[in-house]
Amino acid sequence: MLKSIGIRLLKIVQLILVLGFILFEEIVWEGIAKPIYDYVHALKLLLRLEAWVQRIPGWLVLILFVLLLTSVEMLGVYAGILALSGHPVAAAGIYLTKIPIAAFTFWLFRVSEAKLMRYAWFRYLYERAMALIAKLKATELYQNTMQRLHALKAQIKGAWQRFKARYVAKESGFMQALKRYYRTMKRIVGRE
Repeated sequence: MLKSIGIRLLKIVQLILVLGFILFEEIVWEGIAKPIYDYVHALKLLLRLEAWVQRIPGWLVLILFVLLLTSVEMLGVYAGILALSGHPVAAAGIYLTKIPIAAFTFWLFRVSEAKLMRYAWFRYLYERAMALIAKLKATELYQNTMQRLHALKAQIKGAWQRFKARYVAKESGFMQALKRYYRTMKRIVGRE
């Protein structure tokens, strides 16, 4: 009996981890943070900043990275606390504030990865985190959830395409009727 309770608790924890990771990766990262990262990465100012990061000592990059990462994670925890305490709008605002900082932190990591990996303890933690993510992605629960999520995304995309073809396309009956209505209204208003 104790073993079955332990297994159930483990499955619940696994479900929470998988759903949290999918939420972050699929919605927050792919939908919001990655476009911000791509935009920021293309800025000329960042090219100068990248050159500056390459010139500064590794220990300074490490301190900057750890401070940024810690602040980003603390903002996420604070947003979670706000959400659980019944302040969802404030939580969403704090979480949205966190996203550009997280994108910048990710950029800083990519630019200075070689310097950061010189520190054995940092490399160890990074490798453990990557192994944990790989293990999480290898679970059957993650695989099944991702299959369902991709199927749902395909259904939503198909429905959106059908909606656009039926109502928004230039040659659709709806758009033609809307244009006729616009021309009629323009004539009526123009007569007055």
